Amino acid sequence: MILSRLNELYSRLLTQYDESGSKPVCLVPPYGFSDEKVGYLLVLDEQGNLKDVQPNFVEVKKGKKTLQDDRRMRVPCAFGRSGKFTEKAFNAGKNVAFFLWDKPEFLLGVLLNGKKIELADLPYRAFKAKQKELIGSSDDPGLKAVLKFVDQWQPENFEKLSFFNSEMLKSNFAFKLDGDLSIIADRAAAVKCWDDYWKEQKNPVTRQCLITGEIGSLAETHPVLKVAGGQSSGVAIVTYNEKAYESFGKSQGDNAPVSEQAAFAYTTALNYLLRRENGHCLSIGDTSTVFWAQAKDAQQEQEAASLFASIVNPPTDDGQSNKVKHILEKIAKGRPFEEVAPEVDPSTKFFVLGLAPNAARLSIRYWLESTLGELGPRLVEHWKDMQIEPLPWQPESPPSSQILLLELVPLRKKNGKYDYRGRKFDDIPPQLAGEFLRSILTGQRYPRQLLTQLVQRLRSDGDVNGRRASLIKALLHRDHRKGFTKEAIPMSLELENAPLAYRLGCLFAVLEQAQRGALGDVNSSIVDRYYGTASSVPYSVFPRLIAGCQNHLSKIRKDKPGIAVNLDKQLGNVIAGLPHSLPKQLTIEQQGQFAVGYYQQKQSFFTKKDGSPSTSTIPSN
Repeated sequence: MILSRLNELYSRLLTQYDESGSKPVCLVPPYGFSDEKVGYLLVLDEQGNLKDVQPNFVEVKKGKKTLQDDRRMRVPCAFGRSGKFTEKAFNAGKNVAFFLWDKPEFLLGVLLNGKKIELADLPYRAFKAKQKELIGSSDDPGLKAVLKFVDQWQPENFEKLSFFNSEMLKSNFAFKLDGDLSIIADRAAAVKCWDDYWKEQKNPVTRQCLITGEIGSLAETHPVLKVAGGQSSGVAIVTYNEKAYESFGKSQGDNAPVSEQAAFAYTTALNYLLRRENGHCLSIGDTSTVFWAQAKDAQQEQEAASLFASIVNPPTDDGQSNKVKHILEKIAKGRPFEEVAPEVDPSTKFFVLGLAPNAARLSIRYWLESTLGELGPRLVEHWKDMQIEPLPWQPESPPSSQILLLELVPLRKKNGKYDYRGRKFDDIPPQLAGEFLRSILTGQRYPRQLLTQLVQRLRSDGDVNGRRASLIKALLHRDHRKGFTKEAIPMSLELENAPLAYRLGCLFAVLEQAQRGALGDVNSSIVDRYYGTASSVPYSVFPRLIAGCQNHLSKIRKDKPGIAVNLDKQLGNVIAGLPHSLPKQLTIEQQGQFAVGYYQQKQSFFTKKDGSPSTSTIPSN
C-alpha cells in the first residue's frame, strides 16, 4: 500500500503545471534521471580545455543563519555504490562511474583523505571509459568537448591549477560548455545518449509488478533513499541481501517482484518528500516523518501539506503562529472545516509515513492514511490535552513535538543552573518519538513509556518545569477522557476534588516555599534532597518535612508576619483534605499527578496581583 501510494504521487509530481495551468513543472526527474547536488561546474571550450570552475551554490536558511549549499541539478541517474571499487570488478565489466557528472574521485581522479589530496587512478579510468562508451561518435560540440577533456586531463595537475582547492573535493562536479546557460547533461544529444544506454540496461527478466500489476523488467535491487541519520551511500526499504531472507530459490528482488520503473518511481517520490526544502518532512527524534496530500490540483495539495506541517510543527514567525492559533481555536469550538481553512477541502486524502534508519535499511515506524477532516480534530485534541495553567509557553507559539520530547533528555547543571540548551535532539529516545507522533495523529492513548520516562527524569533532577508538567497532564487527561482511569486531573490549581497524589504535590510546593521564605536560596533544597522520595513513598518523608516547616514558619513570622500567615493558611488548606495515614507508595500515574500538583501550586506563588498568572520561568529553546 505504501509503495503504491508513493508511485501514484510520482505520477502527479511528474505531470504538474504552474499556476497558469499551461506550463508543465516537473517536480521530480523523469525515468532514468535524478536530482543531485552539484557544487561546481567545469567550464570547457570546444577543444576540451578547462576555461573556468564555477561555484554552483544556493542560499539556504538554517535557523537564523543563511548558508550556502550545493545546488540540485537534473543529471543522468545515480545508483548505489556499495563496497570498494576494485580493479577486478572493473576488468570484469562493472563500471560504477556516472555519466557527465560525478564526485571528484571519479571525474578528476583526486580525492581528499583527511587533509591530504591523493590520486585515484582506478576511479578516473572508470569515469573516462564510461564517457567514451556512452558518447561514442557523437558530433555534439558539448559531448566532444568532454571526450577531449578526459583524454588530456592529468589528475596530478589538480594542485597546480589556481582553479581548484581542497574544499572543492567535498562536492560533486558536472561539465558545462563555455557560452551555454545549462550543463552539458541537459543537451539533447546527451539526453539521447543516456536514454539509449539506460534502455540497454533493462533486466531481460520480466515479472508482474506488485505495485502496478503490469508486466515489466524486474528490479533486482531498488534505488537507494537519502534519509537523515542513514548511511551516506543511501538506505533501502525493500532489500534481500542474505540467503536467509529468500524463498523458493528466488534471489534478490524476485522475492517481491517490482518493476524497474515502479521502483524508480516510488524511490524518486520518497526522496523528493525527504528533502527538507520541499516542505514535506519533519524530524522527531531519529524518525523522519514525510506527509503528502492527494487533491484535485497541486495548489490544494500544497495548502493541505502546509496546514498539516504548521499544526504539528508550529512556526516561530509571529504572523504564522497567530494563524495556527486561530485555526486550532476554531476547530476546538466545533466550527466547520470549510470555515476554518476555506482554501483546503476537508475530504482531501492525506498520508503520513514515519521512517527511521536501521543500518542500510529503513524501519517503518508508522503509516497513516486519512483525510484532513479527520486529522484536524485529532491534532486539536492533542493541544487541548496539553493545556495547563499557567501555560508554559506563549499561546500564539506552542512548541513542536520535537521540542516537547526534549524534556525526556537528562538535564545537567552548568554553573549551578540547569543547562536547557545543552540537550540534543539526538538523545530523544528514538522509538518513543515515533510512538508519540502516532498517538497524536491517530487520537489514541499516548505511549505509557512517555509517562514512565518523564517521572524518572523528575526523580533524577527534580526540575518540574512547565513543559514536563504539561506533557504529564496531557497523558493523564487523555487516559481519563478515554475511560482508562477514574481520577480527573485539573487544568488549573484545584484542591477540592483533586486526587490525593495531586494534593501531596501541592503540599510539597508549599513546604518548599516555606523553606525558601525562611532560608532563601540554599545549595540543597528539599526538592534537591527529597523530591524523588516524596513523589514515590510519601509516608516515609512527609511527617519530617511538615515538622521542619513549622520551624521555617516560626522564623518567617519574626521578619515577615504577613507572608507567614498566608503560608500557614495555604498549608492548612492542603493538609485539610489529606487522610490521617499517608500512602506508603504511589503508582506511576499518581507520581504524575504529584508533579502536576507541585507545578501548579508552585506557580501560584508567582501570580500577579490582578489574578493573572505570570509567564513560566523555564527558558525557551
